[in-house]
Amino acid sequence: MTILFGIKNCDTVKKARLWLNEQEIEHSFHDVRANGLTIDQINQWIDSAGWETVLNRRGTTWRKLDLSIQQSTTCDNVAALLLANPAMIKRPILDNDGIITIGFKPDHYQSIFK
Repeated sequence: MTILFGIKNCDTVKKARLWLNEQEIEHSFHDVRANGLTIDQINQWIDSAGWETVLNRRGTTWRKLDLSIQQSTTCDNVAALLLANPAMIKRPILDNDGIITIGFKPDHYQSIFK
């Protein structure tokens, strides 16, 4: 089963969804804002890719956080922070039968689904 996690109006998520549709790859889309997440899902992504990869430090949500929260974010507390602020999750996250891919690059997706 293939699930694409993201936010529906994110440009990169739109590109990934379009690519999956054009390749006729059966998948479901899970909007992390509208449909929510569990701490277990976030921890699975962190275990697979590392917390610093899952955390999107480039986005406005991160940049608007108080500096003390930014500086105190670690592997021990990041999952709760991401659960409370799903827009801080790097997007999209592709879960292809438990194999996690963070971000979207057509060449990489092509290698996954060849």
